Amino acid sequence: MNARLFHLAAVPFEAACRVDILPEGHRCRRLHGHSFLAQVRAELPLGWAGFPGAESDDLQAALACCVEPLDYRDLNAILPIPTDENLARWVRDRLDVPGIASVGIQSTRDQGADLDGADHAHLWRRFRFESAHRLPNVPEGHPCGRMHGHGFEVILHADQDLGGQDMGIDFDRLAALWTPLHDELHQVCLNDIPGLENPTSERLSSWIWSRLKPELPALSWVTVYETATAGCHFDGAHYRIWKEQRFEAALRLERSPEGDARRRLHGHSYLLRLHLTAPLDQVLGWTVDYGDVKRLFKPLYDRLDHHRLDALDGLEAADPGSLIRWIRERIQDDLPELDRIDLQPTPGCGASLCWGELGPALPT
Repeated sequence: MNARLFHLAAVPFEAACRVDILPEGHRCRRLHGHSFLAQVRAELPLGWAGFPGAESDDLQAALACCVEPLDYRDLNAILPIPTDENLARWVRDRLDVPGIASVGIQSTRDQGADLDGADHAHLWRRFRFESAHRLPNVPEGHPCGRMHGHGFEVILHADQDLGGQDMGIDFDRLAALWTPLHDELHQVCLNDIPGLENPTSERLSSWIWSRLKPELPALSWVTVYETATAGCHFDGAHYRIWKEQRFEAALRLERSPEGDARRRLHGHSYLLRLHLTAPLDQVLGWTVDYGDVKRLFKPLYDRLDHHRLDALDGLEAADPGSLIRWIRERIQDDLPELDRIDLQPTPGCGASLCWGELGPALPT
């Protein structure tokens, strides 16, 4: 599959709203407020930005201009039903950017809606539980073979196409469906639960899917964070894992015009996310070991962390799009399961190179 390069941008805004179509007595019928985050993912044409390498910055500027009318406003004066889904539609309809693949609105850290190019709204809500586990089938000496624990996070994604005229799946509905599973999973040893004798992220995501899909036909993905930097998606048939790394680096964007601050030497704290798709190993219960991903990437990581990126051999320019292609060329043989790389110099802003299924967006 040909690789597709997306640019990413995120812009916060503060606003008040009330959702009158909810049942009488629902707390969100009262006037209240959120610290919203608008996000966009776009496959921008060549030459769209002010200069090669400015795509993410220019996309963020366009998004900021679009959401400015929403900032510190009563959203009901702008659109009659200001749900996250409808706000995403409002932004998408007014964002003058080519190649938009998705627009997201995150109303809290733990909930939001992503609107894709097929006009499907993917509502999501995040939950947390604390549990112990061990992986009984790993090789001797593997750290995951010891009894240990995690603060797991789970995101339930629901795919709906309502055109914004109905509430559809309420975030409270997702919470109600999750509650009995939380009671089973919280503060226990997962190995003691039938079906989770080998509780990898992959096994856990499919266990949750099997419990919820009959009650929630719109369920589209189950996401399990085993740690803050690694996790798994499951859509009922396919597993996708990701492993995050962070590195600190300096750079100059030499293709920026004279006088532009980005020509000066500056730096970022980068977020790099590697996505991999592979069949499930029926014995080990995982697709790829997170530790193996980190180990195999380490030689390349050492070339990035605490270095000057525009001095890397073979890198034409140090902008996110160029850097992400450079990374792929040097890691794809060691990680053949890799099919997407995200790179964010600043939170929510950067680039994503994808040569597999795009998969669900992860919250910022």
